[in-house]
Amino acid sequence: MDAIYTAVATANGREGRAVSSDGQIDLPLAFPAALGGNGQGTNPEQLFAAGYAACFASAMGAIGRQEGIDVKDASVTAEVSIGKDTDGGFGLSVIMRVELPDHLQGEAGRDLLENTHAYCPYSKATRGNLPVELVVE
Repeated sequence: MDAIYTAVATANGREGRAVSSDGQIDLPLAFPAALGGNGQGTNPEQLFAAGYAACFASAMGAIGRQEGIDVKDASVTAEVSIGKDTDGGFGLSVIMRVELPDHLQGEAGRDLLENTHAYCPYSKATRGNLPVELVVE
């Protein structure tokens, strides 16, 4: 792969800060209350969910343009969960909830999601590494 853009960020753990090299991101990090933290900052799962949702929505726009499908009223919500996995460590799972306009309900919408999932860089990165469920709403 020839890189077109490289994002750079530095963090010092789940209870610290995350800062991007260009200063656009400068966030306090904290464990969520569900993991025993105070929840007074963002966490890696939220950042991953925001990135994946944005990337998937943009990929859906690209697929829509290629296929002549209007997707301007669609929206994507990513739910990223963390939990114990079978080896005693932690793992992630994702549910992509895609709200589609009426004209994309049924098979047309499902095809669009499958094509988007095949095209999206985040989907490619997660494929075979963690479960991703696609849900049409």
